[in-house]
Parts: sequence; structure tokens; C-alpha cells
Amino acid sequence: MIIDVHAHWGPWFFTMDVSTLTIRAMDRYGIDLAIVSGTEAVIYDAPAGNRALAAHLDSAPGSARLYGYVTVNPRRLAEAERDLNAYLPTGRFVGVKIHTEYTGSPVASPRMRDALALVASAGVPALVHTWGASVLDLAQVCLDTPGLRVIAGHMGADGYRHAIEAARACDRLYLEPCWSHFPSGRIAEVAAAVDPERLLFGTDSTLIDPASAFGSVAAAGLTGDAADLLAWRNAAALFNLPIG
Repeated sequence: MIIDVHAHWGPWFFTMDVSTLTIRAMDRYGIDLAIVSGTEAVIYDAPAGNRALAAHLDSAPGSARLYGYVTVNPRRLAEAERDLNAYLPTGRFVGVKIHTEYTGSPVASPRMRDALALVASAGVPALVHTWGASVLDLAQVCLDTPGLRVIAGHMGADGYRHAIEAARACDRLYLEPCWSHFPSGRIAEVAAAVDPERLLFGTDSTLIDPASAFGSVAAAGLTGDAADLLAWRNAAALFNLPIG
């Protein structure tokens, strides 16, 4: 069983025909379930992209293997609250996606704190884009926000050693490893230093070919419970997914 907690649905803003790639990529790499955000929601317009993703999840072939993130723009929280109220009760959306850079909302900013407080009140996890030392800011916001559960997307990328510190500081912060670069030993170092129940698997598909994440995880040499926790068990528990 493999659950990808960092995937996307829909075309990107550069020449790349990926709008129907999600299920094909999952089949190629043996990914059973994926949690996706709408590319339009992340890049351009959160309400429009959330609406398009909801329609896709409702009827598209293969969509039973997909769950959605409600994308939240911290600069437009009234719209975010409406979308959370509209889509979370359907059961097809199981979390929130927030991209700090596209929205111009640093993790430590007041608007981001307000957005994550809204997520906490909704009772679902948030996947937050982190880079460098911003993962430490995410840990602090999580500590300051009762009930909040967050996933450090890319686990800080080149700041993965900061991610180790962050995960040790906050037991409601999870690490997801996808990145366009995979330095040798990065995942093995993190896995050896943090609680294995805090590790998740993500690919950044369809922006990045899943081969990158699969290769880096394989190189870490995880086995037994540690491998299963990262591959699917932690995600199933965090998102309360019906695994039969």
C-alpha cells in the first residue's frame, strides 16, 4: 500500500500536458491513493480551482483513488471559510493545502497564523509549503495553535536538517520529503533522527515525476514498520482514510 500525500490535479502554467496524468502516474508506480490539490487553486484562484477539483472528484474515471485538499489563500480567508464549509462535509476533501510563496504569505506572518487557526477549527491537517528554515516557523505556529496538525511540504527542501529540529519540537508536525533535488542520504538522515510515526510519502506529481521520490526513499533503506509507516500507515491515520 502506498499513499501519496503531496500530489496535484490539473495543468500547470507552462507547456506540459498533465491534466489527465494523475491516475496513469499512480498506476505506473503502484500508488494506491493520492491526496491532490487543484493546480488552478494553488497557482491562480483558490475558489475556482477548488470548485473544478470537486467536480473532478465527483465523477471522473479513477477518482475514487483520489482525495482532495481544499486550497486556502491566507489573503482571502472569507472565501477559504466558505470552501471549507462546502467541501469538507462531502468526504472527498480530507485536508487543506497552503502555498506560502504563491500567496505571498510567509509561515510566520499574521495572515498565515489566521489561516492555520481556521484550519485547526475545521479539524483537518494542512499541507504547508516549506523551504529552508521556514519549517521551524511552522513548528512554532503549530505549537501556538491548539489542535493544529501540519505537514511540512518538502520537509524544508534544502533545510531538511531544520525539519528534524521542527519535528522534535512539535509532535503535531509531520514531514513529507518530495523535492526536485535529492541529496544523497537526506531521507535516511531524517528517518534516523525523528519519530517514524511522523513521516509521510509525497511525490509532487504531476509537477515532478514520482520516480524522484521513489528513488530517494528506496535509497534510505527503510524496512519493516518504518517503511510501512512512511508509505501509508501514517497517512491513513492522519487523514482518517478508509483502508480496507
